[in-house]
Amino acid sequence: DRVGKLKLTARQINVQLGDAVTSQGIKVQVQGVATFKIGRDVESLRNAAERFLDAKPEQVDSIVKNVLEGSLRSIVGTLTIEELIRDRQKLLQQVQDAAKGDLATSGLQIDAFTIQSFSDESNYIGLLGQQNLATVERDARMARASADQTAAVREAEAQQVKINAGRDVSLREAETKTQVAAAQARADQAGPLAQAEAQQEVVRRQTELAQLEADRKEKELLSSTVKPAAAEAQAVIARAEGEKRARIASAEADAETTRLEGGAEAQIVLTKGEAEAKALAMRADAYKQFNEAAIIQTVLAALPDIVKAAAEPMGHIDSLTVMSADGASDIVRNATRAMIESTTAIKGLTGLDVPNLIGGALGRGFGERLRTGDGDAGSDTGSAADRISAIAGEGLSTLKAARAEAAAKAEAAAHEAQAKAIADAEKVAEEAAKAAAVAGALKAVGAQKVGAAPKAPDKVVGAAQPWAEVAQTKPGTPAATAAPGEGNAAQWAKWLAQQLRQIPQIQLFGSITLDQLAERGPAQAQMVWHTAENVLGKDYGKMTVAELLQRFGA
Repeated sequence: DRVGKLKLTARQINVQLGDAVTSQGIKVQVQGVATFKIGRDVESLRNAAERFLDAKPEQVDSIVKNVLEGSLRSIVGTLTIEELIRDRQKLLQQVQDAAKGDLATSGLQIDAFTIQSFSDESNYIGLLGQQNLATVERDARMARASADQTAAVREAEAQQVKINAGRDVSLREAETKTQVAAAQARADQAGPLAQAEAQQEVVRRQTELAQLEADRKEKELLSSTVKPAAAEAQAVIARAEGEKRARIASAEADAETTRLEGGAEAQIVLTKGEAEAKALAMRADAYKQFNEAAIIQTVLAALPDIVKAAAEPMGHIDSLTVMSADGASDIVRNATRAMIESTTAIKGLTGLDVPNLIGGALGRGFGERLRTGDGDAGSDTGSAADRISAIAGEGLSTLKAARAEAAAKAEAAAHEAQAKAIADAEKVAEEAAKAAAVAGALKAVGAQKVGAAPKAPDKVVGAAQPWAEVAQTKPGTPAATAAPGEGNAAQWAKWLAQQLRQIPQIQLFGSITLDQLAERGPAQAQMVWHTAENVLGKDYGKMTVAELLQRFGA
């Protein structure tokens, strides 16, 4: 290892380039001064120690000078003389950037680099200066000529202004003389003219007074005759319109009531007819299931009524005298003959031969039961009689059970049909009550509108009666509450909320305003709003149905 010294102080060198060629092909001489030093960072110190340890300063200066001259020569070759002169700072920056890398490898760095002068042998720079000087001189001459021209124009304008001023003075003097003469002439005529103007003013004022008097009389006539007549006509029109709407609503309500009642009656008749038809059908089905014993039982049950009906005319006879040689036995024979004739009549009406039917049935039934008994058809008389009685009892019991079952089914169907008819009738009555309520409300609206002509009252009076007339409805139907009458707007709004809340599905109309109820709401809501509109229209008309119901809760 060896030890050497490096000078870290800055050094200055002159940079002279005598044959640099610009991008225009013109040779120029460039003179400048550069200040450099060894960098203080470790890398720069290491690089400088490797190259310049114990080296003479002139050697270091030569290296830096060669690097800067080479970079300066290459940069000058890319520029024109005009660019070299106009932007020296750009040239210096480009030279430093180009030499920076080469110097950094030797541990050196440029502190400052300045271009002192440019020159050329062809005097291009001098001619360029003369050209610029000529341009400047030309611009100066043009500026001087322009200034002279502007001055001449300004002088001419000033002279014209002076001429115009003299002319204006002359005109004003002439106008003044004319005005003086006119004023003198008016002064001479002032007396007669003033008198004539005064007379015209008097006539004008008199005309205005006459017009005012005519207007006053016209207003009096209008107030005393025309307006009362118009008010009366308006009242008559309003009254007629209200009565017309009331009659229309009443007629519509009556028609609706009649239609609903007619429909209910028709439904009741239809239901009863269907029930009777079902009962007859069930009875017919039961008859189809009857065996011969059941038919016999039915016929036997009806025989007393048939015989009674046939003998009823004889019941009105107070006394009967029998003319017969056989005595009382003839009466028995006649009664027996009547019974025989009644069975003949039944056969003629129904086709049933009662004696043969009963005999055949009893014979077959007894024979069958006797054959299926103990196997001894010839047993004693008491045992056969008991068996015959038991068989007859069983047949009658079966017949009665079948008849009871059929009657129960028919009665149940009839009760069901009757209950449905009653429910439908109650529904019809409820709809009729609602229609009557609508008609009453419309009549109240008509009465209120008639009373409001020609000037609407501040409060609605007497609006409770139409609702009171229809307040008695069937159980389960919301009863209408009487209107507040002389109440304030808040009471009317609460009453309106109560009436709307009783209308089915009123929540579906919650987004519309109260003013829109008259056109878009249900019929009952329209009637209720018409009743309260005169009191609530101004303050509550823009409130929605939902807001009213929420504000005036139940």
